[in-house]
Amino acid sequence: MNAVEIEQAVTELAEQPFDPVEFPYAFLAAFGNKETTLKRLRTGTTNKSDVGGVLQTNNIHILTCAPGQVRQALARLRESPATTKAKAKFILATDGVDFEAEDIASGETVACAYRDFPDHFGFFLPLAGISKVRQISENAFDIRATSRLNRLYVELLKENPEWGQGERRQDMNKFMARLIFCFFAEDTGIFTGKGRFTETVATMSARDSSNTHEVISTLFRAMNTKREDRAAAGIPRWADEFPYVNGRLFSGGDDVPRFSKVARSYLLHVGGLDWTRINPDIFGSMIQAIADDEERGALGMHYTSVPNILKVLNPLFLDDLRARLDEAGDNPRMLLNLRRRISRIRVFDPACGSGNFLVIAYKELRAIEAEINKRRGEPDRASEIPLTNFRGIELRDFPAEIARLALVIAEYQCDVLYRGQKLALAEFLPLRSENWITCGNALRLDWLGLMDVGGSGVKLVSDDLLQTPLDQAEIDFENEGGETYICGNPPYAGLSSQTAEQKADLKWLFEGHSQYWKSFDYVMGWFWKAHEFMQQQAAKAAFVATNSICQGQLVHMFWPLLLDASSRIFFAYSSFKWRNLAKHNAGVTVQIIGLTTDTGRGARLFEVSDGDEAIEKLVPNINAYIVPGPNLYVDAASRAPTGRPDMYWGNKPTDGGNLILSPDEARQISIDSPTAKRFLRPYFGSDEFIKGSPRVCIWVTDADESEASSIPSLALRFDRVREFRANSKAKETRPAAQYPHRFRQIQGKPGNQSIIIPIHSSESRPYLPVGLLPTGSIISNAAYGLYDAPLWNMALIASRLHLVWIATVCGKLETRYRYSNTLGWNTFPVPTLTEKNKADLTRCAEDILLARERHFPASIADLYDPEKMPADLRAAHDRNDEVLERIYIGRRFKNDTERLEKLFDLYTKMNFSAAPGRGGKRKAGAKA
Repeated sequence: MNAVEIEQAVTELAEQPFDPVEFPYAFLAAFGNKETTLKRLRTGTTNKSDVGGVLQTNNIHILTCAPGQVRQALARLRESPATTKAKAKFILATDGVDFEAEDIASGETVACAYRDFPDHFGFFLPLAGISKVRQISENAFDIRATSRLNRLYVELLKENPEWGQGERRQDMNKFMARLIFCFFAEDTGIFTGKGRFTETVATMSARDSSNTHEVISTLFRAMNTKREDRAAAGIPRWADEFPYVNGRLFSGGDDVPRFSKVARSYLLHVGGLDWTRINPDIFGSMIQAIADDEERGALGMHYTSVPNILKVLNPLFLDDLRARLDEAGDNPRMLLNLRRRISRIRVFDPACGSGNFLVIAYKELRAIEAEINKRRGEPDRASEIPLTNFRGIELRDFPAEIARLALVIAEYQCDVLYRGQKLALAEFLPLRSENWITCGNALRLDWLGLMDVGGSGVKLVSDDLLQTPLDQAEIDFENEGGETYICGNPPYAGLSSQTAEQKADLKWLFEGHSQYWKSFDYVMGWFWKAHEFMQQQAAKAAFVATNSICQGQLVHMFWPLLLDASSRIFFAYSSFKWRNLAKHNAGVTVQIIGLTTDTGRGARLFEVSDGDEAIEKLVPNINAYIVPGPNLYVDAASRAPTGRPDMYWGNKPTDGGNLILSPDEARQISIDSPTAKRFLRPYFGSDEFIKGSPRVCIWVTDADESEASSIPSLALRFDRVREFRANSKAKETRPAAQYPHRFRQIQGKPGNQSIIIPIHSSESRPYLPVGLLPTGSIISNAAYGLYDAPLWNMALIASRLHLVWIATVCGKLETRYRYSNTLGWNTFPVPTLTEKNKADLTRCAEDILLARERHFPASIADLYDPEKMPADLRAAHDRNDEVLERIYIGRRFKNDTERLEKLFDLYTKMNFSAAPGRGGKRKAGAKA
């Protein structure tokens, strides 16, 4: 269940008569517990309560009680030994009149009337496996409003299925946007009388809903008609009291879908909410999901939290404005100059969705402006920050409509907050007619034209606030000559997940600029467009992007296009989890990258701690790997550095499956032909090694081919290999039919000792799963191998240092680490090792192997599960890290950023000559 579905279930529970026996089970069901789970609790099988309540291990202890005994009941739960033993997260007590609960870990509490406990549903979201973030607790109204609107939307589509298809889909979205405005307007004084819109619909429409659509259509028509024209338009007296909102919001037709009795009921319930509590920065994303079939299943999960948005906006421009405000103090002239500067700032989000970034930017600038006005003794002064300076591009029409509406609502709320409701109301209506959010493909549009600095332009005013702006006349920015800031969270879409249209966009953008464009992530298009913009107009840009664009070969494919052409990274957030409210969500791993063309020195690098605290470091330069240091690009090296053994790709059979055997098949061959046993070897790839389940391969040298072919069971398989290769569509495979007894590609011959390194492994593991194989084992092409290499090499690969290096320079496949011998091993910077260093590292590797052995038969997958990793194995790795890191810097590194900084510094010294001046020839070994 998602947050919206949970809110709906909790609300329905609160509306039912209170049943003290059934309440605990109904409450748990509302948070997604299955009937089988509840059945076990009912029978007492899993109910461990010692106070006569219901105790679900690792979740909650619930107790219903006699009237007036709620506080005492909560105390009993708190003092219960069973609560502690079962590690309950929450305790809850209620008598059907009052309701109290407590978060055991934080001590946070809820105390309210029973009927109001749905207002606090966000408090209990961990019961459903959803991380409880502060935003959902503080903004539970947005979840509840979305839930009600979703039910209304779905019910209307049942009654009017044609409204969910083709052009009518846009009409439906427009209708929902108009409703949202009306609900907001009736609760904030924009309409005379609180709840006036909902009350009018309830009074004037029949209970059987037969004319509900006509009543709403009439109200919409009134809001689209000026006072002096209403008599001629035939506006009835009961609708005439509604103000003229401006034809741009309600123009383009007043058609309304027909209502069922259920839909009418839902509409009245939605109107019954307190819409003064709406948060346009959050609500926009949630209401957007209602109209998106793909997103509706995860309602309430996808909005971008305010703290995450501020990670982009603060270092982009807000931090500087706040610093100037601090410098100004109470100096009237400095404050005036700052206010003028703020009024000319342009914020542009070319992937704006429902406007989250634009709304937050607007609200933050209004807060700074309000403080300026307060210090200057002008608290009631009208804002000089125009909404039309906050522009966006959105591909889909409904989010674009919601973005404009969210900004309008944000403007009104800021006016109420900083100037009072009387002044806010006096200036709010009629709404302005400008349409400053463009609906279109951001990668195909001319950003310079949109921002009024030349170019072909896209027209930006229409006769309809909610019309797709394709043929719109241009509007000018207010307060010309200001700063431009480009920001947002564009679609990521890696190579494998791009649509044909997205691939065509990248081709259109990059063909002629880069031969590598087919490998680019889609989000790179936004960085390129921002870079091109900044070449012609002073601006700064910052985008959220998956960290893949700063890892692996994409770095030297893409970033020289920007960083070798006058752009630089002036701030960045190293990798962190961009979390939302999805169930069991770990969040996508992202980075934030800020670009500028100014020649200023220094950059700000932020690292997010486990507690979501941002730690800032001032550095001379940030390179494309989001590491402090000069701009450089790590290229593949064909050989390992002197003093380290070469690492070989495993052996590729290309055999149609005939040279590879299951353990049972190998056992049967050995029984049928005992002489075949010496040609059977343990066979390990990534999966076989990590899961501890090796297969067997037939391994025959040319010298033994005659003997092996005389064994019928082997000869039969050789014949099949020959046929498979001879008929292969790959021309390089067909010649290998001449030697069907052996693998087509043999990269490294097995020795007495083989160290295996899987090519792909999970990013959740704290260390790479490197290991030592039994003598004679064959490594497949799904792994790499070091043959007869000293064991201290395993210590290097098993280290945290090596993990962060390969994660950065090798990149990932989806979310998994993708190892490369040429990029990961051959480039890995290691200081010169003394014999003592090697002996110490050898002992560390042995300790890791011994720790694993103590847990036999546990597999690597079992041992390196981050939640279950044995303490002695973790200690062995920790000791390995300490020994190795002291070789590098004489102490442990503080974090991964410091590790990478040292590794890149060492890489530069070991592999490159001194860097030429910025913008000059790139260092040897780098390529674009």
